[in-house]
Amino acid sequence: MHSDSEEQLIGEYRLLELLSENTLTRTWLAEQVSVSRQVLLDELLPEQAGHQEDFLADVRAKAAVDHPLIGSVYEAVSTPGVCFYAHELLPGITLESRKKAAAPFKPGLLAHMLRRVAEAYLQHEALGQSTTPLSLASIHLDEHGVIRLDNLAVAGPRMPEQSQRDIMHLSEELQALVADGQPGTTRVLTLLSWMRGEHVETQLTWEQVRDLCVQIEHQLAEPSPAAASLPQSGILSTKKALLAVTAAVVGFGVIALLIISRHLHPAVPPPPPLARLADAILVPGGKKTTPDGAEAEIPAFRISAQEVTIGEYAAFLESLESLAKDHRERTFDHKNQPAEKTSHLPDDWCGMYSAAKTNGTWKGLLMTLNCPIVGVDWWDCAAYAEWRQARLPTQEEWFAAMGKDVPKPATIQPAGWIQVTAETTDRTPCGLIGMSGSVSEWSGGQAADPTNPLGGRKWVIVGGSFLKPGSNALTREWTDDRSLRRPDLGFRIVFDAN
Repeated sequence: MHSDSEEQLIGEYRLLELLSENTLTRTWLAEQVSVSRQVLLDELLPEQAGHQEDFLADVRAKAAVDHPLIGSVYEAVSTPGVCFYAHELLPGITLESRKKAAAPFKPGLLAHMLRRVAEAYLQHEALGQSTTPLSLASIHLDEHGVIRLDNLAVAGPRMPEQSQRDIMHLSEELQALVADGQPGTTRVLTLLSWMRGEHVETQLTWEQVRDLCVQIEHQLAEPSPAAASLPQSGILSTKKALLAVTAAVVGFGVIALLIISRHLHPAVPPPPPLARLADAILVPGGKKTTPDGAEAEIPAFRISAQEVTIGEYAAFLESLESLAKDHRERTFDHKNQPAEKTSHLPDDWCGMYSAAKTNGTWKGLLMTLNCPIVGVDWWDCAAYAEWRQARLPTQEEWFAAMGKDVPKPATIQPAGWIQVTAETTDRTPCGLIGMSGSVSEWSGGQAADPTNPLGGRKWVIVGGSFLKPGSNALTREWTDDRSLRRPDLGFRIVFDAN
């Protein structure tokens, strides 16, 4: 290995440290010079040029992974004599490091982390993405308790035994990370034993692991004079699905009862009441710098402090249902809305709303009614805004609000998927939430793309996205399609100043 690599460059990447090497590749800690960010760079050894097609096939498989918990591929480069790909350097420490340091986790936190891993691997299963073996070294925990996973996708079809392999291996490795003598210790250890196939007719699936973790999280979140325990024995029948019932009388006479079904998700507490959202924020009028660097006179306006939430949008849909009884459901439609568009239901509204009402998961995301509404097109947003006697912000208004009391908007720390009322670093001094990350947002008007001045005016999407690493408060996209819908695209609204 070569340790003195400060002056070595591959493309636009400065090689900082050689982290590992095998017979096929080298892995470097590198700096992407153009954006001053550290990345990992996997380089195909020059003498292994004959394996270039296989190497690039694996890279394409990794690039096809689209999940917020899984590390992203930035780019791949293949030129004569050079073949490499750059990917995300995940923050925090690995669970392998925690294990070596003999630093176990409280059971509730471990159940949460295991649930997140299960959610990520359910997406691998759903998309048929093959993966190399999962280990604690592939799971990262940052200082905020956020779990991220190395991108282990490889070319080829996914086989059922891959999930069985990972569930088995992870259950064995996690045992040492369960803190002793804590509320929930017995429950988590029993879950891990089930993952290994002990006391059950068949090994658990990732779906069952996720559902059991949800059950444990909710149990440990509820104050109780004595904690219930997962059963130490029992038979889980695959024909009758996952069913475990046990009762035991313990010191305080508490009866522990757990019923888990493969076809019936565990009962969860009722959703919390909708949080009171922050008031709209006043942006004074005057000359403002536009996102293209010019100056424009913008009248004063008020802008919602957060993106429109699932709970807020549900109220809008309920209003439309009432209007439909009198055939007035199109009252708030934009005057140019296509005649063939007859509904304002977001993509997979039933799944999203059901998950939000039960604090469940949807597309691998933890949902509540206070999360941003997504899967809506421009016409949906315009209709909602009309219902609220508001409108969508122009890109100039959006950037004027985002820049209020913010000298350098690019320094706002992007957030991942968040409840819009959550405390987050993605918050401007005046209280605007999720401008740099969370979800991208529709704006109300058209504008020219400065990188393509001859391309005409298009509809503008503003702000960063939790699904697009590297995006931030200055990010913009242009589209001709106002019917575009995405799981990372929402909106906020503006009102007149008075």
